[in-house]
Amino acid sequence: MTQPFLSLAGKKGLVVGIANDQSIAYHCGRAFRELGAELAVTYLNEKAEKHVRPLAEELQAPIVMPCNVQQEGELGAVFQAIEAQWGRLDFVVHSIAFAPLRDLHGRLTDSSVDGFLTAMDVSCHSFIRMARLAEPLMDQGGTLLTMSYYGAEKVIPGYQLMGPAKAALECSVRYLADELGGKGIRVHGLSPGPMDTRAASGLAGFDHLMETARSRSPLRCLAEPGDVGALAALLVSDQARTLTGTLIPVDGGYHVTG
Repeated sequence: MTQPFLSLAGKKGLVVGIANDQSIAYHCGRAFRELGAELAVTYLNEKAEKHVRPLAEELQAPIVMPCNVQQEGELGAVFQAIEAQWGRLDFVVHSIAFAPLRDLHGRLTDSSVDGFLTAMDVSCHSFIRMARLAEPLMDQGGTLLTMSYYGAEKVIPGYQLMGPAKAALECSVRYLADELGGKGIRVHGLSPGPMDTRAASGLAGFDHLMETARSRSPLRCLAEPGDVGALAALLVSDQARTLTGTLIPVDGGYHVTG
């Protein structure tokens, strides 16, 4: 019998960043599960759990745990549970970012030290910490994915503090790819265009941002979370075994005109 071109059967992955059914992380999880992967899913806190747990059950995730990367021990506990239950890990999706609202909505010039460090910690350094924790569980290789945005490269009104944080994240993708490539661990950043997720809606002028991206993209459309999930599934599959260190826009082509 002919084998399917794309299969994740037997692979085990961690998805961090599901908030609701519009989350990019959730749509990544759906794509992985439909192709046969087994998933571990996290939620931010007790308030978020009631929204995330039904989605984790839909994804048939055997591991569902809290994970606030700023709470001491929570991230490590997730990887300990994965090691205890699976003994290995094939891929990780890091789809989290945060900045305090006062700093997010203000000028970068006026950002506080605490706000800047918080944005860097949650949006960038947490991915590095995940890479460090995943490394020993990926002794047969694996894939690390994170989510960026065009505001890391160009000035996007309203993005302000998150621009430097995402730029640091993109640079980290390249360095992690170099450091971990010898162990068969591949690292990628996906850069979705503006889409109607809870995280994005917190940006000032978001509706205008979406309309601008739609009108200026060569395909005259915006990407949807499912489009990101489809690409993520390809990247964690064996079909992408020679790809690493890439930053891939998923934006209807807006990045070539913006």
